[in-house]
Amino acid sequence: MKIVILGSGRGSNAEALLLAQASGQLGTAHVAQILSDKFDAGILLLGPRFSVTARFLDPGPFKTKFDEAGETRYIDEIAALVPDLIVLAGFMRILRPRFIDAFPRKIINLHPSLLPSFPGLDGIGQAWRRGVKIAGCTVHYVTAEVDGGPIIDQEAVRIDATDTLATLEAKIHAAEHRLLPAVIARLSGGYP
Repeated sequence: MKIVILGSGRGSNAEALLLAQASGQLGTAHVAQILSDKFDAGILLLGPRFSVTARFLDPGPFKTKFDEAGETRYIDEIAALVPDLIVLAGFMRILRPRFIDAFPRKIINLHPSLLPSFPGLDGIGQAWRRGVKIAGCTVHYVTAEVDGGPIIDQEAVRIDATDTLATLEAKIHAAEHRLLPAVIARLSGGYP
């Protein structure tokens, strides 16, 4: 199973995938390329470290979406790689139907909440401010509805009385680093 990772930030979830791959825990999946919409994103530094092509690809002038030319660049670049799976790992752009339709049921996202609760930006902060006792993370298929696609799997994280927002963030990130590689290993074996 060939994977393309899209990311905008430091790349901790991409790193978890690459570490799982290096230790043989990603099933038959392998990361073929990392693309970032930020020329200075930390995720790009993972490429040389793990011998994976990692590069910036211009998304266009908008902060949260592609312009038409940027969307075409991404579709063409990804289509040329013929991936089995596209993993959004901290990719901070809303994908429009044209992009999603170019790769039907091949795009998954990792979101830091137990969807359908707390979709969109700052899922951890939303859960913290709401005072829930259980938070967590979700891997789901990407559809035109933001964080609304079919759920593949989730991992719950209990919020203890001693937790702070920072400790909750650390617990959820640790859960993400377990869940995403496990889901991809299952998908690579043909299991949902």
